[in-house]
Amino acid sequence: MNDINSIIQLISVLAIPMLVAITFHEVAHGFVADKLGDHTARLAGRLTLNPISHLDLVGTLVFIMTRMIGWAKPVPIDPRNLKNPRKDMMWVAMAGPGINLIIGVISAVIYRGIIKMPVSDNKYLLMVIDPIGLMVYYSVVINVGLAIFNIIPLPPLDGGRILVGILPQKQAIKYSQIEPYGFIILLVLIASSAIDITIVPIIRMVIYILLGRPI
Repeated sequence: MNDINSIIQLISVLAIPMLVAITFHEVAHGFVADKLGDHTARLAGRLTLNPISHLDLVGTLVFIMTRMIGWAKPVPIDPRNLKNPRKDMMWVAMAGPGINLIIGVISAVIYRGIIKMPVSDNKYLLMVIDPIGLMVYYSVVINVGLAIFNIIPLPPLDGGRILVGILPQKQAIKYSQIEPYGFIILLVLIASSAIDITIVPIIRMVIYILLGRPI
């Protein structure tokens, strides 16, 4: 029973920061694409702050299990509608991790303010502040984790699309051919703990810089 209660409490604390992180991540992609000439996301109703439109079952479960990394349902984008498809897709890809880093920094500032509040003698105020502080803490963790995880240079992650925009055209075309297998490669990297060894330490370091404490 205690384990079930702990899981319910964890999910309740993770829910809001997770939904905010993935929603703004995907909307940022669609918004930038829309501004650059591709209205596919807007026409598909994906420029919405309704998190249900952006949830991916597997990505959400990974979020809950790791409390740090995961993914959402990609916003539909048609590069053919962009003026400069390869370069514009790079900016579209950067928008998602970029907004997550901004939210992470803002959350860290709020968290540092909360922990300095003199409320230790007021148990009623603590009952309100503690869960809020925990949600803001996880907002930092999840947004930083989502941003850094997504800049792994592997299509279809944002980092892969950014790399395709940077590489010379011939190499970019060859590298983009990895995309159909990218999700399988990603699952293998997660299952083999390769992500834990290479990416998670970077995430932890950035979180430590923002929060001034290890996770």
